[in-house]
Amino acid sequence: MTLERTIARAFVMDDARWMRHANPWSVVLRFTVLPILVLAFWSRIWIGWWVVIPVLIALLWNWVNPRIFPPPRSFDHWTSKAVLGERAWMNRDIVPVPAWHRKVPNLLSVISALGMLGVAWGVLIFDIWQTLLGMVIVYSGKVWFLDRMVWLWHDVKDFPSGQEEPVPVFPIFSKPED
Repeated sequence: MTLERTIARAFVMDDARWMRHANPWSVVLRFTVLPILVLAFWSRIWIGWWVVIPVLIALLWNWVNPRIFPPPRSFDHWTSKAVLGERAWMNRDIVPVPAWHRKVPNLLSVISALGMLGVAWGVLIFDIWQTLLGMVIVYSGKVWFLDRMVWLWHDVKDFPSGQEEPVPVFPIFSKPED
């Protein structure tokens, strides 16, 4: 089982929730989680242990986000394709991905993780520039990762060639009904 699938299970992400998360609003607004968490942890200087409340609100937003939006009317949006690609990447131990997609997503995840270390350190020592630099690194790695997921989706979304009866590589990704 991939790390991504383990995380998805922790978030109780079933097929219906993945479809809701493919809504462009879900993806775009998901980018608000890190700044909300940073502000929440930073606020410890003003509100002390009450910081638990804004942190819980930020974590709740992270959990609720992929559940509150309707499935997209189409998958033509870049963010929708990124989510579908993430789903393909998450299942790469079941359905192999092309060789040219096997290394870069992991590298980009490491870059984002290193950025998170910078964010954590900056918040810990109240250094705004360290925090912002870490956030730039996190978001650079994440957006590049999402762009790779769009590319991956374009490479795996079609039917496998040479089969008598075409079967989608990822059958749960059918076009939503209008």
